Order: sequence, then structure tokens, then C-alpha cells
Amino acid sequence: MVEKRTQPLARDAMAYVLAGGRGSRLKELTDRRAKPAVYFGGKARIIDFALSNALNSGIRRIGVATQYKAHSLIRHLQRGWNFFRPERNESFDILPASQRVSETQWYEGTADAVYQNIDIIEDHGVEYMVILAGDHIYKMDYELMLQQHVDSGADVTIGCLEVPRMEATGFGVMHVDNDDRIIAFIEKPADPPGIPGNPQMALASMGIYVFHTKFLMDLLRRDAADPQSSRDFGKDIIPYIVEHGKAVAHRFTRSCVRSDFEREAYWRDVGTIDAYWQANIDLTHVTPELDVYDSTWPIWTFAEIKPPAKFVHDDEDRRGSATSSLVSGDCIISGAMLHQSLLFTGVRVNSYSRLENAVVLPDVTIGRHSILRNVVIDSRVVIPEGLIVGDDPELDAKRFRRTENGVCLITQPMIDKLGI
Repeated sequence: MVEKRTQPLARDAMAYVLAGGRGSRLKELTDRRAKPAVYFGGKARIIDFALSNALNSGIRRIGVATQYKAHSLIRHLQRGWNFFRPERNESFDILPASQRVSETQWYEGTADAVYQNIDIIEDHGVEYMVILAGDHIYKMDYELMLQQHVDSGADVTIGCLEVPRMEATGFGVMHVDNDDRIIAFIEKPADPPGIPGNPQMALASMGIYVFHTKFLMDLLRRDAADPQSSRDFGKDIIPYIVEHGKAVAHRFTRSCVRSDFEREAYWRDVGTIDAYWQANIDLTHVTPELDVYDSTWPIWTFAEIKPPAKFVHDDEDRRGSATSSLVSGDCIISGAMLHQSLLFTGVRVNSYSRLENAVVLPDVTIGRHSILRNVVIDSRVVIPEGLIVGDDPELDAKRFRRTENGVCLITQPMIDKLGI
């Protein structure tokens, strides 16, 4: 007789978020911050999506492993995620690479970032571990993945996306049988295996893993003792389980969270300037693919106490206005025009300026008579009066970081070099 569950599995789980990566493809956006700390969506940081998924799923023990340029990330976590209470059996651990296992060793890989904190994890006494990447945009109920893990008797359950087969060449790909048991894990294959019954699609790893805690701890100790291991989940831990145990794929469509306005399962890796710009600009559409207004699955973040946004002046050629745009608190649009743009907190746009398809990070000041199209502007940049970006591709490429798709990343050092 199967014992009936009396409470959600998430209450006996710990979410462990791997947030130490730089995200070098975001170029200057990650010069001063780790990729999970990069701003997204007008108020949040990228890591807030994984953390919010854990919280909304019912998980009340969370650990975040940090490493690369972690100050901005740690400060955000301390300000925005400090509401967990130990007297309610809740915990929130920030776990920098502090050389706990070796006095000379930083985190050597994703598996090592968990192994070096085994004693902390074991002190919590949780039965399940949910290992998460901290750098993707999506909404997912991990409780449903935990239920599949227990019901299937798997040693590891791996979150997977269904993607067109030849678009999976940049992922770790699961070769599965008809029951979604993983029979091979192939890292970035040139010819990805198709899904049984749907050969034009492949199952790509989301970097989400569910384990029984004791099984994972034993596995990490074995891996740490292997001098040939690279200490990585994708390269070492998962292939070992596929060969010696039972690994099962969990399809994202089974647990993705969608409001009434979201038609497709939404997941984005915003790891390039183009992808980052596009995902933010997409939010300005009338019905975006990602619904950040869904109050049933809120994206938690640091809620700054700021005054409302303000639009001033109403002259024919000097009117503070915005169409198809998201404007955060403490922004002042003073006689300027915005179209299909997303402004984070504290932005000042001065008179006679125009922004189109602009993603503007916090505390930017934009001088008068500026015209900015297809741009990402880093935080605290001061745009000089009269700057025009988006009209002359060759000039833009000389002055700023311009992508193949024509998006310009603008940082303060780039502005300083202009000598304006």
C-alpha cells in the first residue's frame, strides 16, 4: 500500500541556486555584476525568477551559491530576500565561494558549488534537493517536478525543454525512451537525438535537477574523490547516473506556470545582448508572451520605496508621453517621448528627447535633444545632450557595443571616451 502524502513535497525540499556565473556573452553588462544580478523587466533581477518559482512552489529553504563579482547580487539578496524566518522552518543562505573545503579552492564547477556546502545542506535535514540555474527567465511549479521524481522512483529528474532538433546543438540533450527515461546525455551534439514519436524535436536540459538529498550527497562525495572529474553536473554527475542509475526527463510543459494571457510555455536564456534586449522589449507588447502582471505567481524582488513615475510638459513639441512602454517608479519624463521602451527605476529623460525600443537600466539621465533607438543603457549612465544612436550603424559600432542585430549597448566608459 502506497503511503498517502500529507503535505506538499516542496515543504521537505531545499532549492539550491547556482548563481556564480559571469555570463560573458552579456559583455559590459557583466563587467561589474554576475549574470543572475543583471536587471530585468523594469524592477527585478534575473535571479528573482528562479527564487520566485521556488517560493511560489512552496519551498521555504533556499541556498544561493555565488562567486563571480558577487557584491551586487549579494546586496540584492540581502535587501529583497531577507524575509525568511527560522522559527517557521524557513532559511535563506547566501553561500559565496569561501574555501570551506580547501584553503586554496574556489568553486571548480557546478557540482563542486554544492559539494563545498554539504555540511550546511545536511544541517537543514531536507529530503529533496532542487538544483537550479540562476540565470533564466521562466515561471515553473517545482512541486509538480518533485511529484514526478518521487512517483517515477528516479535517482535524478532533469527539467527539459522541447526545442526544434537542430536548435538543440547548444544545449545538453537528453536521449530518452518512450517512458522519458534518459538513456544518454549528450553535451552540445552536432546531431541531436529526436524525441520518440516526435523526431523533429529534442529534449534540451534546463539545468534543473531534482535529487533525494542523501543520494546526491553520496554522489558528490564520490565525485570529489575522483581526480579525473571536472566537478560539473552536466559533464560528470548526470552522465554517471544515466550509466549507473535511473535518470528521468521532466518536460517543462508539465509544470510551467501560465496565466490566461500566456499561450506558450515561456523560457528564455537572456545570455546575449540581443536576447536580453528582445526579452525586455517583448514585455511592452499589448499581450506579451510573459505575463509579469499575474498576481497568482508573483515575481518577488527588492521593493524600493520610491515616488511614482511622472510625465510633465504638454506643449506641441515638448510633451512628456509614452506609448507601448513600461515606466518604473521615480522616473521623470520631462517633455520627452517614449515608444516601445522599458525604463527601470530612477530614470530621467529630458526635454525634446525620443526613445524607441530602448531598455534603460536604473538611474540613467538622458540629456535634451537625444534620439536613442534599439539600445540597452547600463545603470547610472549620463547621456549627453544631442546624442543620436540608431541612425548610423558604422558610427554606432565605433562608439558603442553594437550587435549583429543592430542593438547598441551603452555604458558610462563608452560615453566618457566620446569626450562630449
